[in-house]
Amino acid sequence: MNSIWLLIVAACTFILAYRYYSSFIAAKALMLSDLNQTPAHRCNDGREFVPTNKWVLFGHHFAAIAGAGPLVGPVLASQYGWGPGFAWILLGSVFAGAVHDFVILFASIRHNGQSLAIIARREVGPVTGITTSIAILFIILLALAGLGIVVVFAMMKNPWGAFTLSMTIPIAIVIGLYMFKISPGSILSGSIAGFLLMLGAVFAGHWLMPGQPWAALAPLFDLTKAQVSIALPVYGFVAAVLPVWLLLAPRDYLSSYMKIGTILALAVGILIVQPVINMPITTKFIAGGGPIIPGPVWPFVFITVACGAISGFHALISSGTTPKMIETESQARMIGYGSMLVEGFVSVMALISAVVMYPGDYFAINALAPAYAKIAAAFPTVEIDKLQAMVGISIQHRPGGAVSLAVGMAHIFSSIPGMERLMSYWYQFALMFEALFILTTIDAGTRVARYILQDIVGTYFYKPFKQADWWPSIIISGALVSYCWGYLLYSGDVSSIWPMFGVANQLLAVVALAIGTTIILKLAFKKVYSLITLVPLAFLSVTVIAAGVFNIQKFLSKNTFNDNLDAGLSAILIILVVITLLDSIRVWINLFRTTKPLGLNTDVPAVCQFGETHPNIPD
Repeated sequence: MNSIWLLIVAACTFILAYRYYSSFIAAKALMLSDLNQTPAHRCNDGREFVPTNKWVLFGHHFAAIAGAGPLVGPVLASQYGWGPGFAWILLGSVFAGAVHDFVILFASIRHNGQSLAIIARREVGPVTGITTSIAILFIILLALAGLGIVVVFAMMKNPWGAFTLSMTIPIAIVIGLYMFKISPGSILSGSIAGFLLMLGAVFAGHWLMPGQPWAALAPLFDLTKAQVSIALPVYGFVAAVLPVWLLLAPRDYLSSYMKIGTILALAVGILIVQPVINMPITTKFIAGGGPIIPGPVWPFVFITVACGAISGFHALISSGTTPKMIETESQARMIGYGSMLVEGFVSVMALISAVVMYPGDYFAINALAPAYAKIAAAFPTVEIDKLQAMVGISIQHRPGGAVSLAVGMAHIFSSIPGMERLMSYWYQFALMFEALFILTTIDAGTRVARYILQDIVGTYFYKPFKQADWWPSIIISGALVSYCWGYLLYSGDVSSIWPMFGVANQLLAVVALAIGTTIILKLAFKKVYSLITLVPLAFLSVTVIAAGVFNIQKFLSKNTFNDNLDAGLSAILIILVVITLLDSIRVWINLFRTTKPLGLNTDVPAVCQFGETHPNIPD
């Protein structure tokens, strides 16, 4: 089958969903109004609360939510064939993921930019508040480790890629200083300069290869798995404590439009090349026993696709930095619902890049050598040696999905007339493209986790710790968060981290949808509108808890320290989520008995005093 049909179906589905379904939610269920002042204006402090141009904020938000999940998840899910993953990406993005992001962003705007845990505490009750806070901390640590492991396997023993990715950090800082301090409002010139500098970093990285002018510097960037695993949490810590405008916002902005541009270019490449899908619609692994994901298609295709269809991690961004920067309430539709649809389109592109490869080549790249050896007879390689020669680096047995995606993208681009000799450049560009997705999620995620840890410690143990501008709490919380997910990253691998990340990520989506259901029941004039969040919540609850139980059984069967730790973390998460669901149901029963909207327990001040009020942490 020609892959162009997947592209057309996805584009039409997402356009229609944004035009009609998101408009319905905005007008009927949430009743957006620009008469309501947003936290960015009410609490403008020049640091966390900053009114931001909607296109810049769209870029920041999209880059923050679109981590490894939409790129890697669909690639790994291709183990089951192209059909299951494609169907869930379309349905999940439209009816679950985009709804999830939109409703939580709206709720946080109405709650003065406060976090998901604080919204839960105010709208559902103290039990859900504390369970949500603890669950988010556990989940975010697992999520950051799961995203980081993809970068590790892509960048280890790859000086060109490591150099390119490293250079994006000073580039973002320079552009941030230019756009926010040196020449405020210079969006166009800053964007062009940043884009050209990032492209320059890709081409300059080639000079580190053998025989090139900078070959002597290659050992500095020829990093081992352990070294990359240490470098990532160090970066996360630094990014989490710096002012949002200095690194996070400009980096996310620049990388997001490069990402969108790359995806559009990939779509054009698919239209020109029209590659044939070589992966069948389903494989024999739908019953389980696959070399990449061990479980059956249900429930594992849903937690493997992860962010490509719905992601609980997005709730942390939608109730983290974005609501503190949005200018008007109506922009929540474009930024919340629209960004997720763009991410769904990214997922379809990633899926196509994987399934146009021959199955044997796909499995040889994504499975470790012992796992692939068991299926090599049934799935022999076809073009793997040719691809390695064109890329100029070993690509076999690099699990995580990033390498196979980069190879697939590079193969499509290099098939365009006149591009035949540029596959190695396209490959490294694709790796940078993927890694930027992940790093922007790491810096935003670590920052959000810092907010949550400050709130927990400040609320229940030591009140000054929750002050948003108190440097000791910023540094201590940032360091603790970075160390914890860094330990999981350093000691884990793809087969253990990714399934656990998928379950943790989707469990957080269950929590967020439960809170979103409460929000709609309190606001909407018709209780039936709660089905917008209640239907995906019911499906996801059953699916993800089933996957979590499967993971626990698998971890316990290995009986090692790290596997027992993973099993314990998974069990704690499931228990916390079940408690949250039961507490939410208690509230819903009372809300269904009401006849008029009750409104939200926002209780926010009309004006925030600079340096005194920090509304992301309640009094």
